[in-house]
Amino acid sequence: MSSPTLDSPWPSSPSDSFCGSFNIRIEGEIPDEILPVLEDPTSSVSYNHNIPKPPPPVPSKTYSWNKYFKRLSRSCSVPKETMDTWDKLFKDGYGADVYIFTEDESYIPAHFSVLSIASPVLGNFLQQSKVKNGMRYIKIPGVPYEAVYTFIRFLYSSCYEKEEMKKFVLHLLVLSHSYSVPSLKRVCIYLLEQGWLRKENVVDVLQLARNCDAPRLSLICIRMVVKDFKAISSTEGWKVMKQVNPALEQELLESVVEADSRKEERLKKKEERKVYLQLYEAMEALLHICRDGCRTIGPRDKVFRGSQVACDFPACKGLETLVRHFSSCKTRVPGGCAHCKRMWQLLELHSRICDEPDSCKVPLCRHFKEKMQQQTKKDEAKWKLLVSKVVAAKLGPISGRRASFL
Repeated sequence: MSSPTLDSPWPSSPSDSFCGSFNIRIEGEIPDEILPVLEDPTSSVSYNHNIPKPPPPVPSKTYSWNKYFKRLSRSCSVPKETMDTWDKLFKDGYGADVYIFTEDESYIPAHFSVLSIASPVLGNFLQQSKVKNGMRYIKIPGVPYEAVYTFIRFLYSSCYEKEEMKKFVLHLLVLSHSYSVPSLKRVCIYLLEQGWLRKENVVDVLQLARNCDAPRLSLICIRMVVKDFKAISSTEGWKVMKQVNPALEQELLESVVEADSRKEERLKKKEERKVYLQLYEAMEALLHICRDGCRTIGPRDKVFRGSQVACDFPACKGLETLVRHFSSCKTRVPGGCAHCKRMWQLLELHSRICDEPDSCKVPLCRHFKEKMQQQTKKDEAKWKLLVSKVVAAKLGPISGRRASFL
């Protein structure tokens, strides 16, 4: 039994012999009963009196063909019956003119026109192959038969079995990229993103995503590596990647270091915001004490009792102690007592935030307002930066950014 030669753009090993039923002939003759229909009428008899007059032209106010087809395409849907019809055409192989051979020398019958439309790349390969007895032969090596079967079936009807798709999703991702089938590629990427990734396979999927031009999937893999670097770096996939693709290993290590740096920066900013928020609360508590009074301290015109209920300002208790020390400290000068120095800074910070210095009851508020005009530009810039950060800490991260530009 003879063995036909496979004309394929793919490099492949010599194939085993196949069944003689592959020698399907496509007859080129046209039956006699069809010829009269194809010929031009030559009879001299005229039947024009039986032909109705053409209909009147379509009114100009109706939609043009382009607009009609645009509306049709937007509302177009594929019924299940149509998908089943194309699926049946693939499974039955009726009128097939292509045989696709797989790694184990199994074959899948298909149709040249369908494959060419569904995959221009595959159609180009088929166009370059030689026709023998009306059939075209190509081989897709390196991929299991079931994966090729699922791939060709998808080209016909976009149908697939979920279990088969999950089992051969990596093979199908490669096929969809190699033969330019974007719809199948999207399905594969979606399945990989939805819980298919594991620490044992994420490195392999990352390399495959890079080769198959899937940037979103690649980013998800990198984030997974960064998040669980210790466990993933001890897998077999990482060890193989380290030997085969050291550049990728270096890139991943840099991503891990960068992620750690960003984490430290976030923690640092979080601690800074906590300090600035405490300063803002101290400003509110200071205004509250000087204007309304709190517990045992406040304006001179108010009488306070030690049993007064605690207020809602958490900084009042500590600030009350600081104010009492400030009022009785003998070295109450800037740069002297550390507690007094802190009080001076709080008073100046309040004056820079206060919008009503003339009516403000906080001590030295107006004094510090006048002192601002005598400060150097360097000191003024430092205070403005501090004020902006204190206000931003109260407003929050997003509103704080807006406040820093005001």
